Amino acid sequence: MGAQVEAKNREIEPGAVWQRSGEGAVGVEVAFLASGNIGLRDAKNPDGPTLIFTPGEWRAFVAGAKDGEFNRPGSTTA
Repeated sequence: MGAQVEAKNREIEPGAVWQRSGEGAVGVEVAFLASGNIGLRDAKNPDGPTLIFTPGEWRAFVAGAKDGEFNRPGSTTA
């Protein structure tokens, strides 16, 4: 039963409100879902794949991004 609940909580609700991180079609869009999870998708491809994070996963992802964990090798910007 736990796996079924987990799968359901990883769905995007039809009424999800997506917020764009940048100007135009560049960047990502984030939606804070009614389930408590967070959706992340490519702003250029809103019908493409979507990452779904639990609140704990989202906090870890954001902390890693702030710390430069996802920077390209040799990059000096965060």
